[in-house]
Amino acid sequence: MAKKKKAPQKHFLFESVLDFLKNNPSRSYNYKQIGAALEMDQEGDRFKIIEVLEELANKGLLIEPERGKFAIKGGKRTLEGTIDFTSQGSAYVTVKDEEADIFIHESKTKNALNGDLVRIQLREGSGRKKEGEVVEVIKRNKTDFVGTVQVLPKTCFMVCDSYKIHVDFYIPHDKRMGVENGQKVLARMTEWKDGEKNPTAEVIEIFGYPGEHKTEMHAIMAEYGLPMVFPEAIEKAAKSLPTQITESEIARRRDFRKVLTFTIDPHDAKDFDDALSLKKLENGNWEVGVHIADVTHYLKPGTLLDDEAVKRATSVYLVDRCVPMLPEVLSNFACSLRPNEEKYTFSAVFELDENADILSEWYGKTVIYSDKRFSYEDVQTTIETKEGEYKEEIFVLDRLAKKLRAKRQAAGSVFFDKEEVKFHLDEAG
Repeated sequence: MAKKKKAPQKHFLFESVLDFLKNNPSRSYNYKQIGAALEMDQEGDRFKIIEVLEELANKGLLIEPERGKFAIKGGKRTLEGTIDFTSQGSAYVTVKDEEADIFIHESKTKNALNGDLVRIQLREGSGRKKEGEVVEVIKRNKTDFVGTVQVLPKTCFMVCDSYKIHVDFYIPHDKRMGVENGQKVLARMTEWKDGEKNPTAEVIEIFGYPGEHKTEMHAIMAEYGLPMVFPEAIEKAAKSLPTQITESEIARRRDFRKVLTFTIDPHDAKDFDDALSLKKLENGNWEVGVHIADVTHYLKPGTLLDDEAVKRATSVYLVDRCVPMLPEVLSNFACSLRPNEEKYTFSAVFELDENADILSEWYGKTVIYSDKRFSYEDVQTTIETKEGEYKEEIFVLDRLAKKLRAKRQAAGSVFFDKEEVKFHLDEAG
């Protein structure tokens, strides 16, 4: 009786496994995943599922794209992921929940471009590396590209600066903006029809000739999506903000205006967003304040300014300029801790003894008055020569900082010494 009972059970398991894989053709599964889906978690079920999977694979009904994982044969296994091209034109697609990226041969990338969200179909293969081909571009990563134009007698193409863009862009005669051969431009892709070798684009900005300082800087900014100006609505919103320091707001903050405070920044810094304060307490300890410009006082969630700041994420410093996160009225004025001006800040305040042991700490909103703007060079000169304005306070901060650093190092912290690269540009850039 027992032998007669096993046959229908195995037949039922065959059908259950096949049905599950047929209904889920977009990926492969191991025996644990199949067992969980079929609610088979009893002792011995593992071996039954493995046995059935191997038999189905031997009969040619299943494929094993990677060791221990099975999928229905002939099923159109499609996955979604982000495509990343190599310099040779082949690519890899990163798919969520897949252990390894999926290789795409250069002949199977369809009309995808680097960074696009694509749908791919897995290809059967015996190798360990999964392979696939692009069947659809779901969403473009970008449509604006930087490159150099080649104007030929009967046609015009743009060769992209990025090595990850593996095709040249065809530019129709009426979409060239009068660009000359060899100039760098910003072009916008308008279409890429199935079956066509090259996408079509239009020139939307001419930067100039390669090698010229202005050309290269504008090209870099465009390539990485760094906006050169703020939209008019953003500038208008920034200029309409009330930036004056008010008594009512001061009353809600801890007042540090009478505590010695100064900034230390590079000599060529345009904005000063952090400051230090130092005060000798009656008990002989030191109160050290670290003050950061309180940008949140001006940027409220959901406003145009806040949305723009989120989009930019950070200020970007190039060799000859800064692409700010905030409009100038904020970055260089209201939120810049300039000397001899009262400013709103958010602060971390510590009480330390002479051994640099932290005895207490406080965090919160403050108002400060910066007494002095130092450069790094100014402070280093004071430390080395033992002469200079506020030298005693600088000596105290230097002494405490060195003790704190020694404690960190003793606790296992690792410090990396590296040279900072700086550029000095002449009038020609």
